[in-house]
Amino acid sequence: MATYVLIHGAGDVGWYWHLVAAELERSGHNVIAPDMPVDDESATLGDYATSVIDAIGQRTDLIVVGQSFGGFTAPIVASRTDTKLIVLVAAMVPTPGESGMGLFQNPGYEPEPQEDSSDIAVFYHDVPSDLAVEALSKGRNQAGTGFNEPWPLDAWPNIQTRAIVGTNDRVFPVSWLRQLTLDRIGVAADEIDTGHCVALAKPVELASRFEAYRTELGIA
Repeated sequence: MATYVLIHGAGDVGWYWHLVAAELERSGHNVIAPDMPVDDESATLGDYATSVIDAIGQRTDLIVVGQSFGGFTAPIVASRTDTKLIVLVAAMVPTPGESGMGLFQNPGYEPEPQEDSSDIAVFYHDVPSDLAVEALSKGRNQAGTGFNEPWPLDAWPNIQTRAIVGTNDRVFPVSWLRQLTLDRIGVAADEIDTGHCVALAKPVELASRFEAYRTELGIA
């Protein structure tokens, strides 16, 4: 039995992972998906990581998953815990000293223009409508402190890492994110035919990918 630590993105909550968590729990695993203090202007990336580590407690054999801006927190958590695998899901991949806002200023980042720029159209276009509405109701304002703070690690942790990208992601174009992930941490991302919010659009397939990685690496 492994422990999956599921880290949400900017302005979000742990509920984002509830469908994936249910699949993993049916397979007998522990799942932790805490709410980080992303709406607290005084909270730093270190505080985000501490909130997750406090939820982990003494658990070991961890698989730490980061979604979107959770890609900044996941490696911090992994570097301070007994983590066997990091999984990035439509996630930002920081370099030392780079902020979340700074990553968007990467020269290669250029999202495709959208006729409809609403949150539903950009983030939840392939999520069932009832789930999309519920997700929007749970969203929080992302504080600027954590998003503008330089990423504090000196390098990506020396921990096995896998990555998943959505082929129809309207936030991070798949070709850009695939290349960014390869260039920065040497990981060739796997693809799922979905948008940015993979855990709500394709929870069963996503959980299956996690389990395949776990089995491949012989974790728990």
